[in-house]
Amino acid sequence: MNTAPPDTAPPVSAPPVSAPHPLVDRFGRVHTDLRVSLTDRCNLRCTYCMPAEGPGWLARAEVLEDDEVVRLVRIAVERLGVRSVRLTGGEPLLRRGLAGLVERIAPLGVELSLTTNGIGLARTAAALREAGLGRVNVSLDTLRPERFAAITRRDRLGDVLAGLAAAKAAGLSPVKVNAVPVRGVNDDELVDLVSFAAGHGYRMRFIESMPLDAQGAWDRSAMVSAAEILAVLEERFDLVPVLRHGNAPAEEWRIAGTDAVVGVIASVTRPFCGGCDRVRLTADGQLRTCLFATAESDLRALLRGGADDAAIEAAWRAAVLGKGPGHAIGSADFVRPDRPMSAIGG
Repeated sequence: MNTAPPDTAPPVSAPPVSAPHPLVDRFGRVHTDLRVSLTDRCNLRCTYCMPAEGPGWLARAEVLEDDEVVRLVRIAVERLGVRSVRLTGGEPLLRRGLAGLVERIAPLGVELSLTTNGIGLARTAAALREAGLGRVNVSLDTLRPERFAAITRRDRLGDVLAGLAAAKAAGLSPVKVNAVPVRGVNDDELVDLVSFAAGHGYRMRFIESMPLDAQGAWDRSAMVSAAEILAVLEERFDLVPVLRHGNAPAEEWRIAGTDAVVGVIASVTRPFCGGCDRVRLTADGQLRTCLFATAESDLRALLRGGADDAAIEAAWRAAVLGKGPGHAIGSADFVRPDRPMSAIGG
């Protein structure tokens, strides 16, 4: 959701640069945040993300094995200066042996978090925390059971709410709740969602919908903008701006007189590409320098072809060096990526 794709697939022959040199692109942006998708599979079918049926999932042999994931994360940390790792999907809780994978990544010394739809979190939160997971982001677009079923095509709201409670009880902190407001679907619940999150000690965040749905049906007119979200919230709450730290994508406000914080990620109307510090690794080992990239670098092929750490580092640096300036949504030059969000990793 952050920056533009390179115009062409970057070469993999650039000479290696030894650590601790940072991972820098041609615009001077230093990349310290890595998103790692563990699977393209999901057990929900959210209408703004996926069609009711399809697309097909990756074959098991295409998905990175645990050893491959750990090796790439280690290279990112030890040779490229990555400091935070977010495990994503699809739905990462569908990954077999997830706690064991977390247990292997945590000792690398990164800030380790996970984005999930919350289904299955009630039974896994404690084990994930014990394994070394620091915090979670949980998707929740509505508090109404019938609406949840309509949006996700699954009647699982109770599981998500139980997962949120389990995450908090396990000490996964802060627990962040992510919602995507869509006009005429759930945009009448903005205040209710903030009140719910504040009342339970969660941190609420709203995300502008983006053209990354598998069915290609995104309509900007249905997107609820950051300005609209804030206008609604300010009618009910006294919002005090919170100082933005580093390159965090969310603008945040504290509700006056409380510790409650609400954030807005305005990827479309207030793009933060100029400060982007992240790269993404898909479940099948493709490196993407931007959520909207139209080109990828095949790190899986290097891994399985016997490449050493230096060669993988060189490929990683070459890819980031080719990163573009911004995603260009809304311009005539914008091209939708071939992969939807579920196949890229949130």
